[in-house]
Amino acid sequence: MENPLYIALSRQNALRRQLDVTAHNVANMNTTGYKNQRMLFVEYIAKPQGVGVQPRDQRMSMVEDLAVLRDLSAGPIAQTGNPFDLALDGDGYLVVETTSGPRYTRTGQMHLDGGRRIVNANGLPLLGEGNQPIELPADAGAVTIRGDGTIETANGGIAGRLQVVRFERPQFMSELGGGLYASDEPAQPAEDTRVLQGALEQSNVQAVAEMTQMTEILRQYQSTQRLIETEHERQRSAIQRLARTN
Repeated sequence: MENPLYIALSRQNALRRQLDVTAHNVANMNTTGYKNQRMLFVEYIAKPQGVGVQPRDQRMSMVEDLAVLRDLSAGPIAQTGNPFDLALDGDGYLVVETTSGPRYTRTGQMHLDGGRRIVNANGLPLLGEGNQPIELPADAGAVTIRGDGTIETANGGIAGRLQVVRFERPQFMSELGGGLYASDEPAQPAEDTRVLQGALEQSNVQAVAEMTQMTEILRQYQSTQRLIETEHERQRSAIQRLARTN
């Protein structure tokens, strides 16, 4: 196999990965708090080896998919009227407790469990200051959650304050599924982030843009496939001519 085929195959592999990411975006268009993702590509320089390699052949430019980047811009806010639905206005994250330690999320669909703790859709407790779950008293009545995360009950008591954190390098957070993220960085208070009660942050995926992206990826893949077929035919013809000559 000659160099053009290697280069074309590297491009096809990158396009296949890009299509997977785009399809993942489309599948999560209606997922609360989901962030649109994009592939980061770089040029990979390979050095051909083998008999007959000339000095001019010492560089071979290929395509490498380096990483997946998230679009961290805020999605549209939808009002739900549910007092335990929470949206964040800013770059902060809510904190939930898991068996592996605190994890971070912008998916604010919360409810009360049997122990009157505020938990997410998977039953993970929402953490307040001091990394403690927030438990509401039986006589709490209506609950008001202020912009700073303070939770007030109808009788005027303070049930706690939500822990809202931020990170210096949010792109380096690991996506765990279920709207959860992990980070190796220490969490810092997100003082500029406001909590919005009775609302949810929607996905920031734009359906039309993603469908257009899928069409463009398909066209590029087909174009690369034609290049491979043309190169294969060229090699086959060359071999046949050499065979007839000999």
